[in-house]
Amino acid sequence: MNQDLSILQLVLGASFVVQLVMALLLVVSVTSWAAIFRKLFALKRVKSLNDDFEREFWSGTSLNDLLASAAQNAKLAGPMERIFASGMREYQKLRERRIADPGTLLDAARRAMRASYQRELDTVESNLSFLASVGSVSPYVGLFGTVWGIMHAFSGLGALQQVTLATVAPGIAEALVATALGLFAAIPAVVAYNRFARDIDRVAIKLETFIEEFSNILQRNLGSGSASGNSGFTNTASGH
Repeated sequence: MNQDLSILQLVLGASFVVQLVMALLLVVSVTSWAAIFRKLFALKRVKSLNDDFEREFWSGTSLNDLLASAAQNAKLAGPMERIFASGMREYQKLRERRIADPGTLLDAARRAMRASYQRELDTVESNLSFLASVGSVSPYVGLFGTVWGIMHAFSGLGALQQVTLATVAPGIAEALVATALGLFAAIPAVVAYNRFARDIDRVAIKLETFIEEFSNILQRNLGSGSASGNSGFTNTASGH
């Protein structure tokens, strides 16, 4: 490819509108990659924190000790630990009010955990809509730049009496760079979105499973009477 048709020359030779579209797509692409790496590290951290807490939860540690640990490390806790803490706090508040009905206690703890689950899921899903927008809109923005560039190129050819491939090619090539940049921004965003959506679904399923398992533990403690006092509240499923 000769120098006249190099990528740099094509960008510099494009019309102002096409250059503006290219600059926009370049900014979007850089921002998209930054969001991809942030989400990649964030999901890795969420998985690690959830796994660490789950191991500790099923190790036989007292639920009251787990709650105390969650309160001390509130800023560093993972989603699963915060969900557990919200359920335990709600349960203990009702116990302090002398509410002894098992159904009321269990229902309140489950509602608190569900509300916490929704907050955690919203946090985990942050920036995902941005990647979806980049993946769906960028090709059309690039296509707009291409159409505008081709229109500009052909309007400039109207004054020429003889049009050859050599005169048409540079203008069309300049316009097609915009489409290429649109695809360059869109493809990584789509791939990352699909990957992250799958990973977030797995995290959500794991959190929902934990809510159900912890609810069963609460129910067994309430049924056996071992939850009659907060100090004696233990994890009866420590052998999981």
